[in-house]
Amino acid sequence: MSQLDDVKKRRQLEAARIKQRLSEMYEISAEEIPEGEEVVAFVNVDQCIGCDQCLIVCDDDAIELYDAPLKNSLLHVEVNKKAKILRDPCTGCRLCVLACPTDAIIMIDR
Repeated sequence: MSQLDDVKKRRQLEAARIKQRLSEMYEISAEEIPEGEEVVAFVNVDQCIGCDQCLIVCDDDAIELYDAPLKNSLLHVEVNKKAKILRDPCTGCRLCVLACPTDAIIMIDR
């Protein structure tokens, strides 16, 4: 086996190992996230990047994006969006928590 083939094989094995570890971590955290009518989603705006993934998965229309001022005055950004949870329509299904790539959304007691 050539050196290049060996590197490719090790890379594939390492990628599989990392994928397995990440999926194990995700399953554990998903089980620990509370759900139901007694909880509601909450957005930490400092972590929110306005990617709209939560908006896409929310079946209850309980999330909206709003324009927020950028905290860093050195950057000029046309649009800086943040997610906002509407408490009344939120059913506590936790889909938004699972979809958020930055872990900006958590479930809190109503």
